[in-house]
Amino acid sequence: MQQKLKEQNVMITGASGGLGERIAYHAAKEGAEVILAARRKDRLMALKQNIADETGAKCRIIALDVSRTDDIKAAFQEAGPVDILVNNAGFGIFENALDASLEDMKAMFEVNVFGLIACTKMALPHMIRQDKGHIINIASQAGKLATPKSSLYAATKHAVLGYSNSLRMELAETRVNVTTVNPGPIQTDFFKTADKRGDYVKSVERWMLDPDQVAKKVVSAMMTNKREINLPGWMNGVSKLYQLFPALVERAGRSAFYKK
Repeated sequence: MQQKLKEQNVMITGASGGLGERIAYHAAKEGAEVILAARRKDRLMALKQNIADETGAKCRIIALDVSRTDDIKAAFQEAGPVDILVNNAGFGIFENALDASLEDMKAMFEVNVFGLIACTKMALPHMIRQDKGHIINIASQAGKLATPKSSLYAATKHAVLGYSNSLRMELAETRVNVTTVNPGPIQTDFFKTADKRGDYVKSVERWMLDPDQVAKKVVSAMMTNKREINLPGWMNGVSKLYQLFPALVERAGRSAFYKK
C-alpha cells in the first residue's frame, strides 16, 4: 500500500492527547516520521510506544510548552527539518468577559496565538528553502462565530485565522501550503478546563465531533492546497450566514449561544 507521507517529517504540538494524538496515529500510518511535542513527557513516551507497536513508524518526542516562546527555538533545533507542522496546542476557558482574569487572558494568547506563530516561524525557513511544506493551524468555528462566555478564546482563534490567511497570501508564490482547521466541539479533554461545570458539554454532547474522524480529515489534507477544513458542515453554514447577516444570527441564535 502506498503511503502518501513516506519520508515526511510531521511535527505536532499538543500531541499528548485528544486530537493531536489521533493526528499522530494517522500520520504515522501514512508513513510519516512523527515528531510529538507537548508538555507531558510521560504521555508522549507512552504514545510513542503505542504508535511504534501499531504502525511500526519512526516517532520522536520533544518536551515543549509552547507558551514558553524562548524554548521553541531549541525544540525546533532538536527536531531538525519539519516538512509538515500541525499547530494543535491550545486551550480555552469559558467565562463572561467581566469575570475572565487577566492571567487567563495572557495564558490563552501565549499558547493559542504567540506559541503558534513562534512555531510557524521556526518551521518556515526549511519549507521555503525546499519549496515544499505545509502549515496546518488548528483554529475553531469560534474563530468565525463568537458566542457569549468565549470572548477570550474566540479572540485567540480569530487571531489564528487572521494570521493564517495573511501567511497564505505571503506564501502564494511558493509550494508551502497553509490550512486552517475549524471544528466545532470535539470529544476531548478540552472541556475539562474550558467547561468545568459541564453545562456546555451537556447541551452540545449530541453534536460533538469524534476526534478520530477529524484527525483523518486533517491527515488526508496534508501536502495538499486545501484552504480550510470546516466541521461539522451545518455549524460552518451558520458561521457563513453570520458573516452575511450578523445581527440576524445573533438575535435568532441567542438562546442557543447562551448554553455555556
